[in-house]
Amino acid sequence: MIRSLTALTTRHAWKFILLWTLLAAGLSIVGQSKMHSVTQPDVSSFLPKSYDSAAAMEIAEDKFGAKPDDNAVTMLVGRDDGKKLTVGDRRHIDKIARGLGEQRLKMPNPDDLPSFMLTDHSQTPVVKSGATAPDGTFRLLSVSLDGNRNDPALQDLYRDLRDHAEDEFARADLRTGFTGGIADLADTTEAQEDTEKLVGILTFGLIVLLNVLAFRSVLAAILPLIAVVLVGGAATGAVVGTALLFDFKLDPSTPSLITVVLLGIGIDYFLFMLFRFRELLRADPNPKKNARGVAAETAGRVGAAITSAALTIVAAFATLGIASFGQFKVLGPAIAVCVLVMLVASLTFIPALLAVSGRGMFWPSRALRKEPKAGMSARLGDRVARRPFLFVAASVGLLCALSAGALGMRMDYGTDSGPDDTPAAVTAKEISRALPGGVASPHTVYVAAADGKGATDGKGAGRDVRIDASGLKGLTKELKAVKGVGRVAEPVLNDRHTAAKVDFYLNVDVNSQRARDLVSDEVRPLVVKQAPPGTEAHVSGQAAIFADVSEAVSKDLKVVFPVAAGLIALILVALLRSLLAPMVLMLAIGLGFTATLGSGVLVFQHVLDRPGVSFTLPLVLFLFVVALGTDYNILISDRIREEMGRSGSARQAVAAAVRHTAPAIVTAGVVLAGSFASLAVNPSPGTQEIGLVTALGIGLSSLVLSIVLVPAVVAMLGRATWWPSKSGRRKGGRGGGHRAPRTPEYAQYEPYAPYDPYTPATWQQPHDSEPLRR
Repeated sequence: MIRSLTALTTRHAWKFILLWTLLAAGLSIVGQSKMHSVTQPDVSSFLPKSYDSAAAMEIAEDKFGAKPDDNAVTMLVGRDDGKKLTVGDRRHIDKIARGLGEQRLKMPNPDDLPSFMLTDHSQTPVVKSGATAPDGTFRLLSVSLDGNRNDPALQDLYRDLRDHAEDEFARADLRTGFTGGIADLADTTEAQEDTEKLVGILTFGLIVLLNVLAFRSVLAAILPLIAVVLVGGAATGAVVGTALLFDFKLDPSTPSLITVVLLGIGIDYFLFMLFRFRELLRADPNPKKNARGVAAETAGRVGAAITSAALTIVAAFATLGIASFGQFKVLGPAIAVCVLVMLVASLTFIPALLAVSGRGMFWPSRALRKEPKAGMSARLGDRVARRPFLFVAASVGLLCALSAGALGMRMDYGTDSGPDDTPAAVTAKEISRALPGGVASPHTVYVAAADGKGATDGKGAGRDVRIDASGLKGLTKELKAVKGVGRVAEPVLNDRHTAAKVDFYLNVDVNSQRARDLVSDEVRPLVVKQAPPGTEAHVSGQAAIFADVSEAVSKDLKVVFPVAAGLIALILVALLRSLLAPMVLMLAIGLGFTATLGSGVLVFQHVLDRPGVSFTLPLVLFLFVVALGTDYNILISDRIREEMGRSGSARQAVAAAVRHTAPAIVTAGVVLAGSFASLAVNPSPGTQEIGLVTALGIGLSSLVLSIVLVPAVVAMLGRATWWPSKSGRRKGGRGGGHRAPRTPEYAQYEPYAPYDPYTPATWQQPHDSEPLRR
């Protein structure tokens, strides 16, 4: 099927190129305009309703009209001279605050996008009075804006509000500061804008440079990047369209992860094709022949490995569908959709580009006119095949040493914070020096009728439970007595008196483990016990939410890991038609994962002295490193099996496979690792960890597992690696390799034996007096 598809695309190359160009343009517009409308910045919304904080938020929305997309910003107002606020200053603050709460903010409509593709964030902000500093030097106001704070349009609306407020208060000789929510994000975005642009330029420059070094060609250096950007736009639009169609929300970090994954695997698959395309062109005895047949043969040979590699990623991320934590659950289909789009492009768009460009792909290099000399990859393949035990011991020793770093790993469930020198961060520090740390992030106890059922009046008649403030005195009294709880506000009832809320503030860092333990072990049991009869009480707030997230993630790790590993193993069995080879690969992949995780723990937990690694790191790292790293293992294994179908010993086949495949794997690995490393400039510490540690894992997968450990193990096991399949055995000379259909496009290229200086006649090399043996 794959060969038939690639033959079709090379015959009608220009039609497929035009189709992909139009498709990419249309879907890119959809993706860019609607991406922020399908993202959900509120972590609590990803929790199942069975968790306490999710139940609390449900009461807040149903009984108090709370909005899940409400963005509360804390505004600090003080005197320019730093002195205490006077009575006149307070009157000015109240007057200006009322004016801000009555003025409607209008969002401009850009000319470059149709109005139906935009979200109109025009609104009137809600401004409320807040706490006053104990020394009277400043007063806090709460300003709320509705909308997705990740949407640049809403951030622009906030900046308009901020600038207007600064001007109004400045006329009264008052200064302002803004922090929390969208204020933090807007300031961080402005601070990181130039850095992100520079990193993007450097990432693209790295890809172009590596391609130039690998192919000595202008077109081969630039065309893959252009093609992957086009396909990436189409894939992003497909993800957004899927989210809109099935009505699910993405996590704010998903778009950046999608970009990195698409760029990395897209370049990888293009490189796999390019290296094999050049290899086949070199073996073509008639350079003037049409290159379409070579392109079809290239895609046919590499397409199976690429398909298996892509399906491995899809299967791994599809397992996130069984996770209970919604942030994981939505990441799965998003990555799966974009990888499937890239797979289809790899089997249609890329072969079409190869067919059209032909030998011009490698201009002005003259590498196609002469046989390549044995380079580093050839020498590495030779040494790995000759001394497999030594390389296995060295590789396993290195990976085990790195894996030891995972001992004592701690999870950090703190919220992501940006730079500490932005205006929002400076304002937050000023507030925390004067007021308890929990003031900027209050927690709330919500009380409502148990299970939404009415109580009875003693005569059997049902009625709604009415809550009286006096019935909550015991709850507030006991709550004040809890060590670690600061101020407890008076109960607030809703209009119908069917629900109540009690705000309280913690004296500890709300991002700390102490805060999560305090809420889950002390506050929650207390409020359940003190809830009035016929009601139920739930706790919401940052520490409460992440206490529930911690529990959900712990459960998901125990389920997703084994299921994902099982699916990947099944795909490897289907591809390699063997039981022993997939076992070898899975053991190598598992060791690579533990080594990568151990390295991350060493760096972030011990060297950088962070509270722990991000709670999402182990699961996301497992999926990325195992799924993406398996690409390289599949490519090398498939090539070893192909080489074993030719004449010569098993070790000769391993050496030839490493020689021909190592350049593609190393180049692709560096590109993919560089793509993930670009996430290091992301303001989110969790995203930084995912980017840097995944980059390290990709490096280990490409440089250690794929071109050293796996080939060395296969050299030790020989053709028994493919047991019980016979695909690695010779069948009368060269048989056993992949057999191409006898079609006019590429019949002349089968059977094919690429140039290899390590033929049986020349296997004994001058630098080693002992010839290789099976």
